[in-house]
Amino acid sequence: MRMKNRGLIALIVCAAISPAAELPVRTIVLYKHGVGYFERSGPLAPGESARLDFDAESMNDVLKSLTIDDKGGKVTGLRYDSSIPLDQKLNEFPFRIAEGQPLAAVIDQLKGARVEMEFGTQKVAGEIVSARLIPGDKDRAEREQLTLLMDSGDLRNVDLGAATSIHFTDVKLQLQFKDYLAALTSSRSKDKRSVYIDSTDAKLHDVQASYIMPMPAWKSSYRLMLDDAGTQPTLEGWAIVDNTTGEDWTNVKISLVSGKPISFISQLYAPKYIQRQGAELAEDQAVAPTVYGGATQQGQAGQRASAGAGGGVMGGIVGGVPGGGGGGRGGRGNAGDSFAMTGSSSGALAAPTAAPRFTPPSTIEVGSGQEIADLFQYSIKSPVTVKKNESAMLPFLQQKIAARKLIIYSDTSRPNPLNAAELTNDTGLTLDGGPITVFDGGAYAGEALVETIKAKDKRFISYGVDLGTRITTNLDSRSDNVRSLRAHNGMLITKNAVISKTSYTIHNIDPRGKTLIIEYPVRPQFQLVDTAKPIETARDVYRFEVKVPASGDVTFPITVENVYDQQTQVSNMNPDSLVVYIRNQNVSDSARRQLQQISDLKTQIVASDSERKRVDADIDSTTRDEQRNRDNIASLSQVAGQQQLVQEYARKLADQEVSIAKSHDRQKELDQQKTQLQSQLNNLIDKLEF
Repeated sequence: MRMKNRGLIALIVCAAISPAAELPVRTIVLYKHGVGYFERSGPLAPGESARLDFDAESMNDVLKSLTIDDKGGKVTGLRYDSSIPLDQKLNEFPFRIAEGQPLAAVIDQLKGARVEMEFGTQKVAGEIVSARLIPGDKDRAEREQLTLLMDSGDLRNVDLGAATSIHFTDVKLQLQFKDYLAALTSSRSKDKRSVYIDSTDAKLHDVQASYIMPMPAWKSSYRLMLDDAGTQPTLEGWAIVDNTTGEDWTNVKISLVSGKPISFISQLYAPKYIQRQGAELAEDQAVAPTVYGGATQQGQAGQRASAGAGGGVMGGIVGGVPGGGGGGRGGRGNAGDSFAMTGSSSGALAAPTAAPRFTPPSTIEVGSGQEIADLFQYSIKSPVTVKKNESAMLPFLQQKIAARKLIIYSDTSRPNPLNAAELTNDTGLTLDGGPITVFDGGAYAGEALVETIKAKDKRFISYGVDLGTRITTNLDSRSDNVRSLRAHNGMLITKNAVISKTSYTIHNIDPRGKTLIIEYPVRPQFQLVDTAKPIETARDVYRFEVKVPASGDVTFPITVENVYDQQTQVSNMNPDSLVVYIRNQNVSDSARRQLQQISDLKTQIVASDSERKRVDADIDSTTRDEQRNRDNIASLSQVAGQQQLVQEYARKLADQEVSIAKSHDRQKELDQQKTQLQSQLNNLIDKLEF
């Protein structure tokens, strides 16, 4: 009986929602910043709706970007599953269908609703009074009973289990049952949300929907085929894409965009509740203080330009060994050089057989590329099929490229440079950044990493250690003080310099010449002097090119200097420090005379101060002797027969008083002398100018 009644619940809501049409994915554009652009299209029958399914976390991007193109018809609206919790949704309905709930319990919640029932060929109609479950006993099974108020005014009990059809005549109630079941259906998949495209057009028509949603960034992987035979190298590019959408991509047109447009997440899916401000009459509320934020920029603040156009201390390209060299963006360089390769002892790994193993380029179908504003798009030529939760490698490049082999030395803590290549992007395409596997002479030679290279730009890559070349460095630093001297407003301004010279000694044991690129760090405030010009300057390094002879040695020096100004208050300088500048050969005769006059006055002031201290010491010493004499006179005056000795001490005391008076006079003379000397010194310092 209970199973049959569950079937009757389904009959109550038999006006089921017609299945929505699904629009297949036709075009996908994948970006490097974590989103993908999707286009879906397909036919819609008259009055039919289309359904698009998404992960809940994708809804913010979908609602932000969704556009609809209804070809030949009109879209009447867009609906989507709400983010309101299921319990909150179900509380809005006038009934509740619980797990395993009998039909009588459901119908009993709808008292007063009109219902039509069929019992075979008999039909019964009336308003619901109540419904109940009657327990069974040993003679009779459990049954469900419905009490109806008939149109005649009679109350009638009917057996729900015997009914073959139950129909609510209230259209609103029917829709509520449909919406209730739809809410339950959508809740079964907590991570899935559906967007519905409604159309009321009277004829068959095509609909296209496009949107963006979060996607894994596609990845680039390259193969570089080098050859000592003099043929131009081949660069082969593969794109790695991941299908994490939960549905198959079947015969989809895929494009890949190199670049990073600005993108962000706006919380559009979750309902937004605005916290409203309270409002009171002015006389009921105190005035609140106003807090103003501080300025972050004053006027047009300039910015110091960098030495190059990109790259890092290690160049931005790292080979198979830490500390590898690589490329910053551009610089002058020698991108026009032809493909002239010089070998090294560790370039390609030899095959164990007599004949070398050759790795030819892949046999692939390459699509096309085009600039889109500041982005670059690769279009895969043929439609692609990628199953859900699978990934694919798609070829987007196979082309000859200008390159030359060389070695790069960047890490002075290592004795060996790195095998490298200089790539000039003459493909006409933007090369997206990624790893490069290098094959030299048909054999695996190493791996490198390169950042995005625009057309006509150049990069270095390094992919292995050159064991046939050893480099040692010797650092010599010194200070070159007082290159020039000038004075202004009582300040002595000297121009000084710190000089640093690094000598690179390169020893090549291979019987072939090599081209070496030395990366020397750009140091703030230091400039290159007495050194060959670098072939290019990146953001943090200078790059110098050195030709290394076969089985030979070469030394390459790089000298930099830091020239800086140092200011000293002349009034705070002592005569000895002034003598250092007076004797400097870079000082002019006029400056030397002015400084000598100042030095002489300072010397006299020092002498005057010394004399003043001596006089002060004499006064202190004489004053102490006076006190002793007074003490002696006081003691002897009380002893009989000591008058002669008392008189002798009195004479000494008188002489000391005269000496002290003379010392005080000398103090005044010295103070006046110092005042005059200091006035002359201040006058000379104020007029000091050269």
